[in-house]
Amino acid sequence: MKLTTAGESHGRALLGIIEGLPSNLKIDFSLINSDLALRQSGYGRGGRQKIESDKIEILSGVRNTFTLGSPLAFMIVNADYKNWEGCMSAQECDVTVRRLTKVRPGHADLSGLLKFDQTDARNILERASARETAVRVAAGSIAKQYLAALGVSVGGYVRSVCGAEDENNYAFEELAAGKTHTLFMLDKNTEERAMRLIDELKAKGDTAGGVAEVRVHGLKSGFGSCMTYAEKLDGRIAGALMGVQAVKGVEFGLGFKAAALPGSAVHDEIFMRDGRFIRKTNNAGGIEGGMSNGEDIVVRAAMKPIPTLMKGLDTVDFVTGEPCKAAGERSDVAAICAFEIIMESVVAFTVAQAVSERLGGDNMAQVIKRYAEL
Repeated sequence: MKLTTAGESHGRALLGIIEGLPSNLKIDFSLINSDLALRQSGYGRGGRQKIESDKIEILSGVRNTFTLGSPLAFMIVNADYKNWEGCMSAQECDVTVRRLTKVRPGHADLSGLLKFDQTDARNILERASARETAVRVAAGSIAKQYLAALGVSVGGYVRSVCGAEDENNYAFEELAAGKTHTLFMLDKNTEERAMRLIDELKAKGDTAGGVAEVRVHGLKSGFGSCMTYAEKLDGRIAGALMGVQAVKGVEFGLGFKAAALPGSAVHDEIFMRDGRFIRKTNNAGGIEGGMSNGEDIVVRAAMKPIPTLMKGLDTVDFVTGEPCKAAGERSDVAAICAFEIIMESVVAFTVAQAVSERLGGDNMAQVIKRYAEL
């Protein structure tokens, strides 16, 4: 299973192609569009979300709501393109409009300009923008439906925003409630504190980051491998998450806390119950030796504060070399809710890839049968 994405933030549309889906997977469009709406929601979002109303349009690979086994191509139209066509068209246009040379610290602007021999950071930032993640959310929602057919669920919540952290432990069944809350947080007091911090940062022209946690529930053991580094499931998930804009760290289970504890307090002891191997703890986060072990996969990722600040950071003009304040683009103060659903989607797609590679199958009946036989 493979995903290819294309499109610019203010281009005509965002595009995705999923290869490797079996036939006869029923696609629920409402679930995909619901995830896309969640990506646009949350406290601290900017003006762009009032313009766009993302909906998936499937172009190929599905008929009468069922996959055909051929590449599934889809599109998400950028409603804002009508306001940018004069400078973003593929045809000849006025590229001096909305030109950006005051490169922004923390963005791809400067490195991209140097690498791709450009003088206008618009040619870099339009693709580097997190707007691209709308495609990954749509693809991840389809992956969730593939996994759900096997009895595997993916869920998550926002664990911290700008240092306001919820340190409680929750059962998987409790996670869905977070989507009904303003910041996708499960603890009301922590969420209220986080909202106050966002308000304070907005007043200062600043931005916030945070941490989200995602879990995969119901996945059997043996997905991934210990035989080559490239097949390790935790390595693949971590790599996919690090490929999401603004992610600066990933951990599984106890994560970095494990480094400060003795082995006896970290490793999950194994017991036998009713002919099954069980663990009373899940400090490993559901993956041992690069393979799923039957427990919930527990992964957290840290999102840095958004690098476009309304107050502007010190920088230089790429063309003149003169000191200046970084350019301001329409931006969010906090996008942690969007990040949580993006993270769910990326994890779901990566796990679905591992499942597809192990099980194969030309149609969903074969896939379901092979999974049941494990």
